[in-house]
Amino acid sequence: MNNKPESTTQDRTFFGQPRGLSTLFFTEMWERFSYYGMRAILIYYMYYSISKGGLGFDQATAASVMSIYGSMVYLSSVLGGYLSDRVWGSRRTVFIGGILIMFGHIALSVPAGRIALFISILLIVLGTGLLKPNVSEMVGGLYDAGDTRRDSGFTIFVFGINLGSLVAPLLVGWLGMSYNFHLGFSLAAIGMFLGLVQYWYGGKKYLSKDSLYPTDPLEPGDMKKLGVRSAVGLVAFALIVLLMFLLGSLNLNNFILLLSIVAIATPVVYFTIFLTSKKVTATERKHVWAYLGLFIAAAIFWAIEEQGSSVLALFAANQTNNHFLGLHILPSWYQMLNPLFILIYTPFFAAMWNRWGKRQPSSPAKFATGMLFAGASYLIMVIPVAMFGTSAKVSPLWLVGSWAVVEIAELLISPIGLSVTTKLAPKAFQSQMMSMWFLADAAGQAVNAQVVKLYTPGNEAGYFMGVAIVAIVAGLIMFVLVKPIKNLMAGIK
Repeated sequence: MNNKPESTTQDRTFFGQPRGLSTLFFTEMWERFSYYGMRAILIYYMYYSISKGGLGFDQATAASVMSIYGSMVYLSSVLGGYLSDRVWGSRRTVFIGGILIMFGHIALSVPAGRIALFISILLIVLGTGLLKPNVSEMVGGLYDAGDTRRDSGFTIFVFGINLGSLVAPLLVGWLGMSYNFHLGFSLAAIGMFLGLVQYWYGGKKYLSKDSLYPTDPLEPGDMKKLGVRSAVGLVAFALIVLLMFLLGSLNLNNFILLLSIVAIATPVVYFTIFLTSKKVTATERKHVWAYLGLFIAAAIFWAIEEQGSSVLALFAANQTNNHFLGLHILPSWYQMLNPLFILIYTPFFAAMWNRWGKRQPSSPAKFATGMLFAGASYLIMVIPVAMFGTSAKVSPLWLVGSWAVVEIAELLISPIGLSVTTKLAPKAFQSQMMSMWFLADAAGQAVNAQVVKLYTPGNEAGYFMGVAIVAIVAGLIMFVLVKPIKNLMAGIK
């Protein structure tokens, strides 16, 4: 029985796509607006002095919090996928996630200090984990098998993601940094509210009824096992925190370190399961080994790319001349560069891969090249500090150039990684393997939470050079491993 509101083969009411795509397009656009708007000003809110409307964190701690925040967002996507598949179904999971996100932004919009910050982080981490992976899954559910519009539909959907990410730093950043941080966070909350309203009404009309039900519902016995395992995990975590308290070592930095260990250990556990499971064939095990190399490279890349909201955000505020060609640039506006370059580059990359066809580089070679570009983006940042010193304020074009280069790396790694993840996944763990791509970002940012503490006044050039060297060396190692990884991929292109 076809439970779609109408035949998706005939439904071409949204730019030739099913009408449900517009519902998901605007849901994700507003969610990204709220998230990237909040993210554009959050680090400044944390380290600005209380007299300037901030919380008074030191810069190293603020950057570390930003990194572990991003790590937990991607780590929670594993939970979101599980609850969707086995408990609530994707449509309810997305709606619950959106509500949590909205209340997270509302918490920040209230001038309640650090308590409100940590409540907000918890709500947005859980909400984004519920919403983000399941919205993408529902896009695929709009199309019948063999529908040739699927790829173009995802292209339109990704445009919505980047549109929200592009506009948010401009509007939320302007309101938050020109007037009041809490007003900026309020605008982020309003954005998520608008996304929820249109999702609620559009979902009832245009989304499949199948999305209301879990695809692999828990049996009564499974629910009991889940409850026991969850309780054991929470108790173990609570005991570790209690032990830290009793030893007098429970503070923000050590708690971030604990979360970093959890985020790094999670993919290690997953890979161990994949490589030792009897459900995985010998060929599939080779595929997992191949994916391990790509995963490590991706984690290093994300560690660099995600520093845009921490290290580069600090550079934008403290060491950049933001009066340029008669314009006053707010530091938060630099966060627009990521989605802007993605939107500019994507058509060229799509055309290039189509033109090269079978002659295009292999996935490992693309990853290796991407790593070199990621390293080069930080080599660019060494130059102005070396030329003008750490106390000078330099042209904003250095930041623009760095972002322009690292986004080339992203288009060599991110979409390729998504594609190769689906190709290398063992049949018994297809859904969980997809979660691994999010865990690469989580692991990279978990490492960031410790590394960014080294970005201190006077050490900027050394920091940028060190990160660049790590990325370039990793890229060169990946080039050496291209042939072995291709052999392990066993015919997967």
